[in-house]
Amino acid sequence: MLFAYAVDGNRLTQLPVAADLAGAIWVDLYRPLPEQVERVRALGVDVPTLADMEEIEISNRLYREDGADYLTVVLPGLSESKVPISGPVSFILTRDRLVTVRHHAPRPFETYPTRADKVGPGCGGPRRLFVSLVEEIIGRLADLLEGAGRSLDDLTGRILAEGAGAADTALQAGLRDVARQSDLIGRVRLSLLTIERAISFFGQALSDKPGGDELRPYVKGLMRDIQALEVHCDYLGSRLSMASDVTLGMVNLVQNKTVKILSVVAALFLPPTLIASTYGMNFALMPELDWRWGYPMALGLMLASAAGTYIFLRWKRWL
Repeated sequence: MLFAYAVDGNRLTQLPVAADLAGAIWVDLYRPLPEQVERVRALGVDVPTLADMEEIEISNRLYREDGADYLTVVLPGLSESKVPISGPVSFILTRDRLVTVRHHAPRPFETYPTRADKVGPGCGGPRRLFVSLVEEIIGRLADLLEGAGRSLDDLTGRILAEGAGAADTALQAGLRDVARQSDLIGRVRLSLLTIERAISFFGQALSDKPGGDELRPYVKGLMRDIQALEVHCDYLGSRLSMASDVTLGMVNLVQNKTVKILSVVAALFLPPTLIASTYGMNFALMPELDWRWGYPMALGLMLASAAGTYIFLRWKRWL
């Protein structure tokens, strides 16, 4: 799909599908078709493929070519089947417009067009648009971290409240929640790292661009926000470790209770079993076998030994 936007005062207005892209300040390519890629290439912009965007080498993610800046970052979003994933997004900055290329759906690309006049330096030029869009993205990442923090609060409070009395299913659900939040925080941390590199690359060339000095304070603000969120990621990571340790500790306590019950049952039946096995030996000379009250006596010994074991365990407060 291809979404094109033009500036209307301080706002962005979406252009019709068949409109001339020469009047667009922002062209957003989402899972683009070949003909849509050709329309953008007609503007003199080389559109990278998904394989190019996934290139690990930083030199292939941040570079300048034919007067355009190519910046590729990794952002969390939804796949075509609405599954949360992280994927590369390329920002191509030319003198006249911003072109973005993505193959998944980060939330800020849906919210920003209606908020362009309220975020950062506005949308009065491609670089202002880029800075504002990145600010919207960072705000979304902050929201994700805030949601992860609330989920950790609920999880930790629930586990500590239930304690060792928590059901196995509740503890298993707690471990799954820990895994989900850990995955989310890891994806946000990766996004912050790639955005930080892209903003640093972008800021190095501001002095050579018209109006670059006006954007420098915004760029510094973005870097401070990113660094603060990275610190918050580390804090949430330590909380995740604590929540994981607490949950696993509760799992061990529940398992220990089960083992304790089985051990008590085994201890109660050990003396009666010893008596029964003794009289089950096939020796010729066992006087008790000929006694009239031998059988009742053996049963009595078994019951008495089990009762004595139970009393001993209660006295030692092991039950």
